[in-house]
Amino acid sequence: MMGGAGNGNGEYLDPADRRQMQLEQVQVSCNRAFKNVPFYRNRFLEAGVSPQDITSLEDLAKLPFTERRHFSEHYPYGLFAVPLRDIVRIHTAPGTAGNPTVSGYTLRDLRVWRDLTARALRAAAVTADDIVQIVLHPGLANWGRDYKDGAEALQASVIPLNALHLAKQIMVLRDYKTSVLITTPSSAAQMEESLFAAGINPTQLALKTLVLVGEPVDEAQRRFLEERLHVTTWIHYGLSEIPGPAMAFECGEHHGLHVAEDHFVAEVLDPESRKPVGLGEPGELVLTSLTTQAFPLIRFRTGDRVRVVPDPCPCGRTLTRLEWLPERIDDLMVLQGVKIQKGQVVLRLKETLGHEPSVVHVGVEERGTYRGLEVRLGVDERLFSDEIKELERIVRTAAFELRQEFGVPVEVRLLEVSGVNRES
Repeated sequence: MMGGAGNGNGEYLDPADRRQMQLEQVQVSCNRAFKNVPFYRNRFLEAGVSPQDITSLEDLAKLPFTERRHFSEHYPYGLFAVPLRDIVRIHTAPGTAGNPTVSGYTLRDLRVWRDLTARALRAAAVTADDIVQIVLHPGLANWGRDYKDGAEALQASVIPLNALHLAKQIMVLRDYKTSVLITTPSSAAQMEESLFAAGINPTQLALKTLVLVGEPVDEAQRRFLEERLHVTTWIHYGLSEIPGPAMAFECGEHHGLHVAEDHFVAEVLDPESRKPVGLGEPGELVLTSLTTQAFPLIRFRTGDRVRVVPDPCPCGRTLTRLEWLPERIDDLMVLQGVKIQKGQVVLRLKETLGHEPSVVHVGVEERGTYRGLEVRLGVDERLFSDEIKELERIVRTAAFELRQEFGVPVEVRLLEVSGVNRES
């Protein structure tokens, strides 16, 4: 078995030794997927390849890709590689089609993920002396549990994810003497704004470490948060669908995110040719899991745009570093770490309204530190009503249902459609 995430061995392996161990684990993972998951077996056979054909890491290129739509198409348990009796936790996340994404974990999977998350927090200098507060939107509730487990493994005190509104979160931040805050860049910006609006000087806080997750953050925003809150920021990368946070993490050098290569193989590919890009050039991140038992990933197209930082890291870790770039390869919107596709929004509106809206505009609304899903709904013959209260009810209901679906802020507004007959 590879050097464990908990003892740190996997971070400092000789690169040649790591590649050999990755190859061995890739072969095991592909065999497990081929043997136990009909989806993977059929995909391999269609491509004319078998696990035995993987004799080098370069042979991964022979394997077909896994995409987000496959999760919904094989809902709920079609991609599990172990019997349900071996599953000890089931996570649900908003999918990018009609069905949610369901991922399962064996007891060993949970232990590996706890250690992986703890390792990322340790790299951010989190210790047993810290009080860790987790503030994430409901769409990342699974991550809240993972970060709680990882922080507790370091024997830190943890204020778990909860449903408190922003003002109460800030009260907890101040009164409980939180020293480490785990949240998204958007939420961090909102908390900073609310702190100053409430007249609370950051010098009153014990906060020293801000772990930013779920979204890429540009250097200007990062420096702003550090200067205003008097903290050091650390960036973690993960997937909101599967399997969780901290698959890549910053060390004290703060220049690129170290990929957990003892648990994943990362490829950076040209999204058009699907061939490897040159070293240091931007491309799509494609991940293959190495140690996951319940829910193996074979060449999963993340849609995230990254580039490899080619130089060795002064910290001594030999894990590959990635720069996480803001532009995506696909057309997904990312809000508070949750990935949303326009088709999902339209489908949910259709279920709520009883019909598919004839005109709907979906985008991201940004007002200062606020970032939310904006839906403009065309008022056609089926929606039009002389009763203002009825139109307001439709707006409230649609916004509520979308918030329930994605767990992010939502604003629904009516859009006048020309040609609609308004005579009763």
